[in-house]
Amino acid sequence: MTMKFRYTVLAAFMALAGCTTTEEAQQVIQSRWIGQPIDSFFIQYGPPISQYPLASGTIIYTWRGGDRTRYIPPTYTMPEPARTVVRTETRQTGSGQTVTQTRVIARDPGWGPEMISPPQYQQLFCELQITADKSNNIMTIRASNDTDGEGLSLSRCAEVLDAHPKK
Repeated sequence: MTMKFRYTVLAAFMALAGCTTTEEAQQVIQSRWIGQPIDSFFIQYGPPISQYPLASGTIIYTWRGGDRTRYIPPTYTMPEPARTVVRTETRQTGSGQTVTQTRVIARDPGWGPEMISPPQYQQLFCELQITADKSNNIMTIRASNDTDGEGLSLSRCAEVLDAHPKK
């Protein structure tokens, strides 16, 4: 195993170790926001997209942020390289002479790369459901829809709300 390969593998493991999952992000978000005024959250991250008042006086808000579209290019197989085959045949003629014939056969597969997966557009976002009591303090906050983040991140909510657990 080459040194360069070892460093590449080590870097990949370190990057994955630094990824925050939705569950980890949710724990950070809850510890930071439960008991805080709902207006403080909306001032920092923007208004909710909807709200639903309950008979008890509590309100359930849906908040969404961090919307971004990621382009994933298509992937292709690598075409077979052109090959050259050299064939040498030796045969005897009816008169007893030996004839040696060398032929060069170039094989070009004649096809280009084959698409394995087509290009895609992926929507990235964080959606939260937040319940506030009569005093407008946050009672519960949970990720109702959390896509992958950009790059290697596993949680868009962790990125948007800076909710990475302390290591």
